[in-house]
Amino acid sequence: MTRPGPKLVPLDLTAAERGELERWVRRRKGAQDMALRARLILACEAVGEDGFPVSTKAVAGEIGVTRETASKWRKRFLVDRLAGLQDEPRPGRPRTVLDEQVADLIARTLESKPENATHWSTRSMAKKTGLSQSTVSRVWRAFGLQPHRFESFKLSTDPFFVDKVHDVVGLYLDPPERALVLCVDEKSQIQALDRSQPVLPMMPGVPERATHDYVRAGTTTLFAAFDAASGKVIGSLHRRHRATEFKKFLTKLDKEIPDDLEVHLVCDNYATHKTAAIKKWLLAHPRFHMHFTPTSSSWLNLVERWFAELTAKQIRRGVHKSVQALEKDIRNWITTWNEDPKPFIWTKTADQILESLATYCKRITDSGH
Repeated sequence: MTRPGPKLVPLDLTAAERGELERWVRRRKGAQDMALRARLILACEAVGEDGFPVSTKAVAGEIGVTRETASKWRKRFLVDRLAGLQDEPRPGRPRTVLDEQVADLIARTLESKPENATHWSTRSMAKKTGLSQSTVSRVWRAFGLQPHRFESFKLSTDPFFVDKVHDVVGLYLDPPERALVLCVDEKSQIQALDRSQPVLPMMPGVPERATHDYVRAGTTTLFAAFDAASGKVIGSLHRRHRATEFKKFLTKLDKEIPDDLEVHLVCDNYATHKTAAIKKWLLAHPRFHMHFTPTSSSWLNLVERWFAELTAKQIRRGVHKSVQALEKDIRNWITTWNEDPKPFIWTKTADQILESLATYCKRITDSGH
């Protein structure tokens, strides 16, 4: 019994055509739409039990496209063969910038510097390549290139870096039962600054304005413990930041935290945290456990993120005529924060962090730096 309806014309692929289509399918890089069209044509070559090509509907179901799409590319292949699988020229103004020019622009951006500057600008690159400034800007945006930006980094040389990352991140992602994980650090030398002239308020079209010069009224130090689970903060202000003040802060934590909870403190490697007096205090209070972040890795300590909030929302633009006024505002801000605390959720595992760092180091090595 023959199949009803019009018979499909066989594709009759040549060995060269079949090889090129299979190469498109295997190619990891490049347009995925070309790989899809190649799979579709290879599927259309199959012959059913009746000796005729497989129906377009069956091919569409196998590839995962609509029947109209399968029919469209089959017809185009029959007419123009491999060339029919290419995209047709789009309407509108033809391109004036060739692929070779784009490749040269990208290579210059990544591999060279201007003679009289440390980095390229759109104007200097446009002058060098003969392209327009807007073209340079569009290409840079398309490829995520930002020569004007500069970031610094510092790799930790801590010999126990891996162990400490696993230790601290493990506390964040899987804290012990009946225990409190506190991220502890001190924000030292917070300056009470009074502007030399009154701050001018914001107006429509004009931002708040302050003089660039200021009068120093003194400094204070904030010891803070950030609860990784709830986001609440326990703070203590002191005029100095020695081991003596840190010990007083630990005593305050011991009084405010319920006695039935173990306390895990995430700290940096500041010498104040490791003096003989502190070690003696810890021995007398066995429920306190110290966990140190790797050297030069304060980004692992969540309290640093909270310090950034405090700086941005209270200290940077604050005006204080005395240290007492500064300390009062900081205490009020902590009280307000604890009324609606917001924990910072840690998401990356230790293995993901170490893998990302290894990839970054390999990039630096491969680039020859």
